[in-house]
Amino acid sequence: MKYRLMMALVGVMSIAAVAGAQVESDNQPDWYVSPAIGLLVFEGDQEVENGLQFNVRVGRDVSEWWSLEGMIFVAPRLDENFRTDFDGTEVSRLDEANDFSGVDSTSAIGLALEGLFHFTRWDRLDPFLAIGGGLTFYADDMAEGATEPTFRLGGGVMYHFNDEWAARADARLLLAGKDTEANGQVDGSVVWTWGARMDPSMRATGGPLDSDGDGLSDVRESELGTDPYDPDTDKDQLSDGDEVLTAMTDPLNPDTDYDGLKDGPEVHQYKTDPLDRDTDDGGVADGHEVIEDGTDPLNGADDLVLFELNLQFDYDKADIKPEYFDDLNVIAKVMKRNTDSSARIEGHADKLKRSSARYNRRLSKRRAQSVLSYLEQVAGIGGDRMESIGYGFDRPKAENDPEYGNPINRRVEVYLRGVDKEAEGLGGDVLKSDEAEAEVEADMK
Repeated sequence: MKYRLMMALVGVMSIAAVAGAQVESDNQPDWYVSPAIGLLVFEGDQEVENGLQFNVRVGRDVSEWWSLEGMIFVAPRLDENFRTDFDGTEVSRLDEANDFSGVDSTSAIGLALEGLFHFTRWDRLDPFLAIGGGLTFYADDMAEGATEPTFRLGGGVMYHFNDEWAARADARLLLAGKDTEANGQVDGSVVWTWGARMDPSMRATGGPLDSDGDGLSDVRESELGTDPYDPDTDKDQLSDGDEVLTAMTDPLNPDTDYDGLKDGPEVHQYKTDPLDRDTDDGGVADGHEVIEDGTDPLNGADDLVLFELNLQFDYDKADIKPEYFDDLNVIAKVMKRNTDSSARIEGHADKLKRSSARYNRRLSKRRAQSVLSYLEQVAGIGGDRMESIGYGFDRPKAENDPEYGNPINRRVEVYLRGVDKEAEGLGGDVLKSDEAEAEVEADMK
């Protein structure tokens, strides 16, 4: 048996070498080896149960689409399978095939030759179909003897980490023996292509290398901290090259001006300035106009009236301190004079390294609700004219420091809709509470 096995293995390797010799000779690495571990899966009426198998494949790419592989596998232990006799007795199928000589397990060694058809051989993800044949040699007799021919059909996929190494998964249907038992083989493996390791001293010549084609050389991207293999590192729909060379925006920040709109849509869709939070100088950020208000970010006249309140709350509290009542009274007076006006009250927080998004949304919501409650219960504004929402740290005005956050982002914003800005003497700029109070008080005199 050992002689037959050795001769068959030599034959498999010889066929692979002859087929490979038909390929035009070049310096491209085309030989690979793939050690694997998996299972041999048997039909329920076979003599043995499913068992662990180890195999090694040696293959060669013989064309752009085809590879030829030779394989040897070993199943070190295959336990007996049982059937139930007419009288209810459990009978070992394996022992029965060996004339009840006490055989309760066996082992197997097999050879196979397969052709692999690749769909995308040179891509990172490399699925393939496989067809071939082989022989399985059992240490003990099966129903049709110790040697079993097989027809093999299946497929698999390789995932190439680089030109030298890949991971691989395979599954095969094995039509075995004269009565074509439908068995199977599944395994996972690594693939090593010898001769594929790139010379570390290799250089690219003929101009600066731009791997992702974004207009920035890989060297320049390394200096900027962008990904030389991703044309849009910050995923703002504007390429790194366009950001650095044309728009002058930050290729590592999808919203350079912190207005709530990504740089790409600002440039291509809304035609707003990605470097100016309020392009039309109407008092409201471009993103808020587009996302919340439905106003034109290029027309300052239709902006809502914005009061930005920098209220200081005690730690983990949402109670408004008395020193801020005058600021809120200003808003109440404007709403009372404009009886059809409504208010949207938004709470915002800054972000530290360990800040919880869920917690900060709740806290900012409570603080916005505190402002609404004051305007309703103390200042007498109808609750049906107001709504509150908490955004936590999702909508910053400026960059947060990982350790200290940013006080600019800790704020409550009140947006008034339906206010006659000309009659109120309210300009386009964002109204801070002290500025607004002075203007309103002057109007009331």
